[in-house]
Amino acid sequence: MNSGTSNLSALSQPILEFRNVNVHYGAIHALKGVSLKVETGKIVTLVGANGAGKSTTLRAISGLLKPSSGDVLFRGQSIAGQRTDRIVALGISQAPEGRGIFANMTVAENLELGAYLRKDKEEIENDRAHVFELFPRVKERLWQSAGTLSGGEQQMLAIGRALMARPSLLLLDEPSLGLAPQIIERIFEIIVKVNRSGTTVLLVEQNALLAMEIAHYALVLETGKVVAEGPSVELSRSPEIRKAYLGED
Repeated sequence: MNSGTSNLSALSQPILEFRNVNVHYGAIHALKGVSLKVETGKIVTLVGANGAGKSTTLRAISGLLKPSSGDVLFRGQSIAGQRTDRIVALGISQAPEGRGIFANMTVAENLELGAYLRKDKEEIENDRAHVFELFPRVKERLWQSAGTLSGGEQQMLAIGRALMARPSLLLLDEPSLGLAPQIIERIFEIIVKVNRSGTTVLLVEQNALLAMEIAHYALVLETGKVVAEGPSVELSRSPEIRKAYLGED
């Protein structure tokens, strides 16, 4: 970690912190003593091969998995093992791998579900307008069944629905999965826009090169452990990282 990042850590509490987190799926030890920090206002990416523990990390944050030991802190408060709705209310929302949209519901109804814990109707409308600015295609498809959307449109809807919760921390799980290169480029441009508007982003992405291009900080997971971390620019220059995770010889 460079001195600039260290100074930032000293001045501000991380929005998210893992402290020696272990997660098991039965006999499978999926996360093995993972410690990490996500600084407020940054894009942080988790990269690694399938089965490395990236999605498990997000599930431990969102309440879908309870750590067997260790702690998960959001703004200094322990959230390990709390109910998912409580975690959403605190300011964390997720666009899951595979999008998780409700295919038989309209686009509008999917967006409404994103705001289901909120009562501030005027602000909900403002946030819906913001989603439409980010994703004009979503607005065009508002009254269609979500299942009739293309893969790229469904991913836009999944991110838009997560934003309707007005999160401080947005979790994105494999947003490029199965999409055409042109659509992937657009999705990643929007992730940067979302971050610049003030939302911290934790990005899980198998396309490590693309993730590191937009992230401020990166952590490499391997068989449930953090094996490397640092500013994305520096980490992407490492010959070992480039060979193992960026597909270079």
